[in-house]
Amino acid sequence: MRALVVVALVVALLATSVAPAHAGAAVDAALALGAFAVFNQLFLLPALVRPVYAAPPPVAYAPAPPVVAAPAPPPAINREVVYQHGRHVLLGDGVTTAYQWVWVPNPPAGPPPPAPRR
Repeated sequence: MRALVVVALVVALLATSVAPAHAGAAVDAALALGAFAVFNQLFLLPALVRPVYAAPPPVAYAPAPPVVAAPAPPPAINREVVYQHGRHVLLGDGVTTAYQWVWVPNPPAGPPPPAPRR
């Protein structure tokens, strides 16, 4: 690194001494800007651009919320609707098996009872 600095300074000094005397202010300004750019690259930028390492934030766990009460059970479902000639029955639980209404007719009435004997 030091060798590079020395070489850059030698080049800058030689460039200013080799420039013709009649060149004027434009050449002087260009050489000054070049020297300033070399100086910034060698000294200022490495000091400004350093990696920054930050510690990770501490791990914090929130306490579990207190259990106030057990959740209320779901309302009871009426699974049967009864009519005179039959009934509808609800099958399934709605989660693993889909709900399905099934019609179940009442069994036919038997023959009429025999007439009483006299």
